[in-house]
Amino acid sequence: MHLKFSTFLGFVLLWLVQPLLAQQKVSYQLSFPNAVHHEAQVSVTFSGISSDTLAVLMSRSSPGRYALHEFAKNIYSVGATDSQGKQLQVSRPNPYQWNITGHTGTVTVAYTLFGDHADGTYSGIDETHAHLNMPSTLLWARGFEKAPAYVTFDVPQGSNWKVATQLKHETGNTYFSPDFQYLMDSPAELSNFDLAEWTVKENGKSKTIQAAIHHQGSQAAFNAYVAKAKKIVAEQRAVFGELPDFDFDRYTFIGCYMPQAVGDGMEHRNSTILTNTSSLASAMGRLLNTLSHEFFHAWNVERIRPASLEPFNFMEANMSEALWLAEGFTSYYGDLAMHRSGIFSTQRYTNDLAGDLNYVLLSPGTRYHSPVEMSMQAPFVDAARSVDPDNRHNTFISYYTYGSMIGLALDLSLRRDYKTTLDAYMQALWRNYGKPEKPYTLADLEQTLAETSGNKAWAAAFFRKYIHGSELPDYATLLAQAGMQLRKASAGTPTLGSAYLDFSSAGAEIASGTLVTSALYKAGLERGDLITEVDGVKVTSEVVLDKVLSRHKPGDTVPVTFQRLGETRTTNLTLDEVPTLELVLYEAIGKPVTPAIKAFRQAWLGSKVQ
Repeated sequence: MHLKFSTFLGFVLLWLVQPLLAQQKVSYQLSFPNAVHHEAQVSVTFSGISSDTLAVLMSRSSPGRYALHEFAKNIYSVGATDSQGKQLQVSRPNPYQWNITGHTGTVTVAYTLFGDHADGTYSGIDETHAHLNMPSTLLWARGFEKAPAYVTFDVPQGSNWKVATQLKHETGNTYFSPDFQYLMDSPAELSNFDLAEWTVKENGKSKTIQAAIHHQGSQAAFNAYVAKAKKIVAEQRAVFGELPDFDFDRYTFIGCYMPQAVGDGMEHRNSTILTNTSSLASAMGRLLNTLSHEFFHAWNVERIRPASLEPFNFMEANMSEALWLAEGFTSYYGDLAMHRSGIFSTQRYTNDLAGDLNYVLLSPGTRYHSPVEMSMQAPFVDAARSVDPDNRHNTFISYYTYGSMIGLALDLSLRRDYKTTLDAYMQALWRNYGKPEKPYTLADLEQTLAETSGNKAWAAAFFRKYIHGSELPDYATLLAQAGMQLRKASAGTPTLGSAYLDFSSAGAEIASGTLVTSALYKAGLERGDLITEVDGVKVTSEVVLDKVLSRHKPGDTVPVTFQRLGETRTTNLTLDEVPTLELVLYEAIGKPVTPAIKAFRQAWLGSKVQ
């Protein structure tokens, strides 16, 4: 075979570099001698360094989150030594990087980590556990992204701590990651947790599902939680027809339901973090609802993945235009699985739908952004931190809920018009993009909808109106197929408009921003204003305000006196009608539930487990 010189040179360089790459290795050791004060001691050894300067970094973002979090603020006492224990020079070119020089190919970096926020993004350490999200825990080095990593956890003596993680178990308390991306995506819970596991056999393979739950409840409560989790797993598996091929053939629910935890759920490739202050006994349904959402991510976002999130950048905010599907459709199926598994009743599911519909249909955010644009707001809203007030109550609708209600409309439309389902659409996305792990674009999503419905023009119109545009589907008509009526909950009742009012003897202070669609906003009233009189009556309580409003009807204009910045002002306000919607089952309001309605409802909400 004849090779061009440039090709030959490339082979020579690869031949020279390969031994260096093969020698690269990263080894972490974590211990917790001062856990009572939320500290961990961490050391990491980088072997096979090929550059004069080793650049060591702390991540600024974390998988499943889209904003910056600046984890470097929680590490200190950073030092570096070579393979002989000699102190090395460390410089800091920016807040999240340490440059180390003078080494001979191996560097060990040691530091102290502070962690007191046990959720899906940060780390929480105390005498009961070490709850570790790796981007907030581990320093890493440029040039070692493909190197294997080993993590050894030194658990406190006499603590009975065990280790739950999606990392591959090696020996003792040492675990393995094939590369940097997998390592950063692999949280760990070290505690005396309860453990249960079960096996699903399919396609000639055995796949183990684990539930490792750190909690203070009874064994009976834990057993009930696991039994219901099994049902959720089965229902979601039925949507796609199979479980993903989990790396190392294992998926782990890592739960921390402790008083010091912070409510959260965070998906990972072969595990999920679940945290809450509530106990299993007091909040079983709510905790399982989060579990349901996060497990659906094992398909949708971990494998059916938007191209805009590949590869994940740990040093920047990560933006995607497809979170309405990645997060929103996951929310839709997280809730749906709760009903299909029998954990939520039809009434409970309907009530939850009503809450989501109220949020989406009554929020003015559709005036400003489409679902695509809402998705791209994630770096500003997804656990992002800011100190200045914003106008998001007017301009933003969460892509979780917005996307969930798009999923609802698409599911009901496909069932009505094309005798197919959103399940079939998700199965097609799984075949085309999930199993082969081929990241998708919005054009791919539209093309798959065209294939699922068999109508390319309709799919294009759906995306134009509801995904790239801000039109809202006719939910009342769609839901009527299932014997559910969407209607005003308080028709004919007047209101000043949607806002939180803080009542006192001085009046009613507007404690939240006013919506651009509300009577308050149109009358020029805003957060911080103190309403003292409505229609000539001093407003000192909600009871007094309701009594004043009861004398009027929507559309009436009333005088309002208020104080702003020390001045007393007056304005005229035209009363709104209370906009709140309710979703009621036909049988609850005496409307006939026909065989067609029963069949539709069963096909949509009934169990799919064979």
